[in-house]
Amino acid sequence: MSRIFNLFLKGSLFFTLIISCNEYQKVLNSDDNNQKYKAAEEYYNNGEYRRANRLLEQLVPVYRGKPQAERLVYFFADSYFQTRNYYLASYQFESFIKSFPKSQKLEEASFFAAKAHYMMSPIYSLDQDETNTAIEKLQIFMNNYPKSKFTDECNQLISELQNKIEKKEFEVAKQYYTIYDFRAAIKSLDNFVVEFVGSKFREEALYFKFLASYEIAINSIQSKKYERLIDLKQLHNNIVRYYPETLFEEDLSNKMKTVEKEINTFAN
Repeated sequence: MSRIFNLFLKGSLFFTLIISCNEYQKVLNSDDNNQKYKAAEEYYNNGEYRRANRLLEQLVPVYRGKPQAERLVYFFADSYFQTRNYYLASYQFESFIKSFPKSQKLEEASFFAAKAHYMMSPIYSLDQDETNTAIEKLQIFMNNYPKSKFTDECNQLISELQNKIEKKEFEVAKQYYTIYDFRAAIKSLDNFVVEFVGSKFREEALYFKFLASYEIAINSIQSKKYERLIDLKQLHNNIVRYYPETLFEEDLSNKMKTVEKEINTFAN
């Protein structure tokens, strides 16, 4: 009995879907713009953004310059955002901002135009031009709307984007250590620490600088070895001063035993 009921339910849903698709196609191919307007609004309000988008694409040129245009263009831009077509969403929101500079929806349109760039920001390992653009757009929004209801979200988004850029730069610097180019690693990690003072990767950057410096010092010729060991000891002191509970304490301690032993050899 249950199996029959499930088959009946599936059949009913399939039949309803077919009718819905047929009705949508009829509206889409209709010449009645009033009918399309009502249908587009209904689809949009029901969260059927793809269907709404196709109807709005037809309606926006028809209603350009008319009272309904502002509402339609906003819906059109947002339907792209909701369907994750962020490039076109940003473009359409920017178009809305230029076309309706006195709109009550101007703040929202400006925010989502900027957020669309955030959504287009790639993973940290790829080129970060879009990430920088997103930060710039979000910052401009916050400057224009300092008391916006979106301020907290903007700060969060900017923080995430900046963290992505920092991770990108840190991984590039660390890569020099991975390929045993220790001098390039030290220089690159130094630049990272200076440029991103408050970065959450700072501790790890100092650790890898220590590792690169350790390899150079331990394997140095005798005439340069002592001075480099002393510099390495100072670097270790700086790390534990800034990060007394560093995650790398065990490895640092083990390597410093070797360093102290080498220094004592010179002293003796």
